[in-house]
Amino acid sequence: MVLNSIEIVYFLLSIGIILFVGRGVGELLRKFKQPIIIGEILAGIILGPTIFGSIFKDLYDLLFNYSPTINFAFNGITELSLVLLLLVLGLEIDLSLALTQGKRASLVSILGVVFPFSIGFIVAYFFPLEMGIKDYAMRLPFSLFVGTALSITALPVAAKALMDLNIFKTEIGMLIITSAMFNDLIGWIVFSIIIGMLGYSTHSLELHWLLITLAVFVGVILLIGRKIINYVIPKLEKHASYPGGILNFIFVLGLFCAAFTEFIGVHAIFGAFIIGIAIGDSVHLKEDTREIVQQFVTNIFAPIFFVSIGLRVNFIENFNFLLVAAFLLMSVTGKMLGSLLGAKLGGIGRENSIIIGLGLNAHGAMEIILGTIALQNNLIQPKVFVALVIMALFTSITSAQLMNFFLKRSKQLLNFIGLLKPENIFFTNASSKQEVIKELCLSISNQYKLNSEKLISEVMAREELISTGLEKHLAIPHAKMNIQNPIVALGVHKNGIDFDSLDGLPAKIIVLLITPLNDPELQLRLLAEISTTLGDAERIGKLVELTDASEFITTLKQFS
Repeated sequence: MVLNSIEIVYFLLSIGIILFVGRGVGELLRKFKQPIIIGEILAGIILGPTIFGSIFKDLYDLLFNYSPTINFAFNGITELSLVLLLLVLGLEIDLSLALTQGKRASLVSILGVVFPFSIGFIVAYFFPLEMGIKDYAMRLPFSLFVGTALSITALPVAAKALMDLNIFKTEIGMLIITSAMFNDLIGWIVFSIIIGMLGYSTHSLELHWLLITLAVFVGVILLIGRKIINYVIPKLEKHASYPGGILNFIFVLGLFCAAFTEFIGVHAIFGAFIIGIAIGDSVHLKEDTREIVQQFVTNIFAPIFFVSIGLRVNFIENFNFLLVAAFLLMSVTGKMLGSLLGAKLGGIGRENSIIIGLGLNAHGAMEIILGTIALQNNLIQPKVFVALVIMALFTSITSAQLMNFFLKRSKQLLNFIGLLKPENIFFTNASSKQEVIKELCLSISNQYKLNSEKLISEVMAREELISTGLEKHLAIPHAKMNIQNPIVALGVHKNGIDFDSLDGLPAKIIVLLITPLNDPELQLRLLAEISTTLGDAERIGKLVELTDASEFITTLKQFS
C-alpha cells in the first residue's frame, strides 16, 4: 500500500491543518488559563464531522477522508503519537516521591481507585444496556473498562491545577500527585489486561500467562532496567553528541518496550509508559533533556492525537445527556467517597479531603486515551466515547476552579475564630503560667488524642526560650507538633496571671496555639491574627466578664 502523489498532497495538508488549528485553539484556551489539550480536542471537534464535516461535507472528505490509504497512514501517525505521549507521561512519574509518602498517600491512592472503580464496575455490570453496550457478551470487559476509566487521573492536568493554585509543593499537593501516580500505574495495568482479554492481538497470551509476563516486565524494567538506564545515561551524555544521543536512546527504548507489550497482547502504550517511568527516575537525566522530549512530543505529536479525537465521531449525533450525566455522577461520587474515607483514615480534614478528591477527579488526556483505544477495539460505542470525552473535558476545566473554591473555604476555617470551639474555652483559676499551660494542654490532649507529656514539654520549652506574654493582658503560648490541622484552646482568668509580659500587666486571656510542624507560615499568620484580634485592653476587659463559652465566641466575632 503506497501513497500516490495526490494522496501525499492531501495527507500533508491534513497534518498541517491539524497542527495549525490545534495549536491555534489551544493557545486561545491557554489565554483563559485552560490546558492546551482541551483546545486541541475542541479543534478536532470543529474540524471533524460535528461541525466542519456537517457544513462542508465534500471538503471534509477531501481533506480527512480522501482514501483508505491516507486513513491507514494517518492511523499509523496517531498510534505513534499515542505511544510517544505515554512515554512523556511516564517521564513525569517520580517513583521516589511515590514511595516516600507513607500511609496517608497509600490510603488515599488505594481508596481513590477502589471506590470509583467499584461504582463504575457495578453500574456497568448490572445496567449494561443503559450504559451503552450492544454486545451483552462483552459485559465483563466493558464493566472493567468503565471502572478503570473512572479511576484514572490525568497527572498533567492535576499538576497544572496545583501549580496554578500555588499548592504543588504543599502536603495536599504531594498527596494528590502521589495518588495520581499510583492511580495511573494501576489503571494502565488493569486496562492492558482488559485489552488482552479481548484477544485482538494475534500474539495474545492466555490471561494467567499475560499477568505473569506483565509482572515480570514491570519488575525487570523498574528494578533492574532502571539501574542500567541510570548507569548508561551519563555515559551517553559524555561520549555521544548532546542532546541527540540521549534523545535517540530515550525514543529507541520507548519504541522497543512499546513493541514488546503490543507483541504479548497488551497495548503498546503500556510498554512506553513503564519505560518512561524508569527513564524519568534517573538522577542523571538533565532537566534540559526532559524538557526537549516533552516539548517535541507535546507540540508535534500530541496535537495530532488530540485533534484526531474529534475527527472520529460526531459529538452532536452521539450525545446522550443521561449517559454523560451518569459518567459525571459516578466519577465525582467515586473520587469524593474514596478520597474522603482515605483522608479520614489518614487524619486529614474534610475540606482538604474534598480538595484531594477534586484534584484526583481531573481525567483529561488519560481518560480520552483509554476511550480512544476502547473505541478502536469495539469495546465501547460512539455514544459512550462521547460521554467519556465530555466528562474528561468537564473535570479538567472545572478541577482547578472547584479546588480553589474549597481551598478558600479551608483557609477561612483555618483562622483564629474558626478554630476556636466552645469546648476549648476554659474559665480558669490557675495560679501560675505553668499551671494554666498544663491545664490547657491536658484538655486538648484528651480531646485530640495527643501525647500530653510531649505537648506540655514542647510548649514549656518554647515558653522558657522567651516569654509569650504580650501586652494588654494577652499571652499566646504556642508550639509545633506532628498534627494535620492547627488547634486553639483559650483560658480566661479574671484577675490575670504573671506571664512576664512586655508591659508588666498580668495575662487575662491566654491563647494556646498548636500548629503543624511542616507549616511555619501558618503559625506566624495565626499568631499575628490572634494578637490583632485580642490586642486591645478594652476588648479583653469585655471578654473576661463573660461566663459562657458560646457567648464568648459570639462577642469575639464582633471584634473581627
